[in-house]
Amino acid sequence: MPTFTQGIDVANELSKELIAADFGPFYATPCGILSPLHRTLDELVGVLTVAREDNAVGIAVGASLTGRNPVVLMENAGLGLSLSAIASLVVPYKIPMLFVVDVRVATDEQPGAALPGESVILRKLTVPLLVGLGVETFELEPDTPLAEQVNLIRESVQDQRRPAALLIASDTSGLPR
Repeated sequence: MPTFTQGIDVANELSKELIAADFGPFYATPCGILSPLHRTLDELVGVLTVAREDNAVGIAVGASLTGRNPVVLMENAGLGLSLSAIASLVVPYKIPMLFVVDVRVATDEQPGAALPGESVILRKLTVPLLVGLGVETFELEPDTPLAEQVNLIRESVQDQRRPAALLIASDTSGLPR
């Protein structure tokens, strides 16, 4: 999985592409890595910050049931916390929504960089968990135009009416804030 290190510029472009593709409303839990995206979305259309990821998923379900295309931003540790809500509500009832998940990775440029214990474990489990749940996953590819990537995600969530996850790999130094 390539790492996401372009920071503010990518956050601005990704925000604009998600909004142009009719995604929203946006819900998020605090995450330092995704903070540029959170901040940009909040400035453009508003983001409801929710204390727990599973609560954000529940609120997003309500938005989806009203015909919206909600997005939940979370770190991969929050994905673990949300599994019950996703497995018992989102997946069986085919509730369309997008999860934007920070997947923290250590890079060769950071010898000795330490990830929090839960991040190491959940990094290994994130894709298998999502695939096992039947949630289509997309990895943010720095060398592919964001418009193309968002269009594929839009097709999955809006046209096929199913949940999907956009995985954003980040190094442990984080994005510029």
